[in-house]
Amino acid sequence: MKLLLDRISLAFLAVTSAYVGVFAYFATGSFYENFPGLGLRWLPQLGPFNEHLIKDVGAFYLGITVLILLALANARNAAVVQATGAALLVFNVLHFYYHLTMLHVYEPRDQWLNAILLGLTVVLSVVLVVPRSRVSA
Repeated sequence: MKLLLDRISLAFLAVTSAYVGVFAYFATGSFYENFPGLGLRWLPQLGPFNEHLIKDVGAFYLGITVLILLALANARNAAVVQATGAALLVFNVLHFYYHLTMLHVYEPRDQWLNAILLGLTVVLSVVLVVPRSRVSA
């Protein structure tokens, strides 16, 4: 069961990281104006456009996507999954915390979506860090 949860968590985190990475790196201006998409716009409220910073964010997310995909390909190796989860947990906790401090710039719907979606990345990272029992490994 834990292996399945790890795989689901890794797959979700890979898809979302790849989305952010590709969007930010290859469509920098559009990313700033339209992220996360679907008619929502979460970045202009946080400050002025900075192409270098957004490209760096895209590059980071693409790099972390590779790490997640490697962990997914080696999901039976608990140490690989836990190490990936630990790295993701550091990033996702800090990312989540920052956005919690900035919720005041958003409308209520966007406040909830930010908190829920970024909170989910923290929860999924914790799933990856939790050790497998000897029975389920």
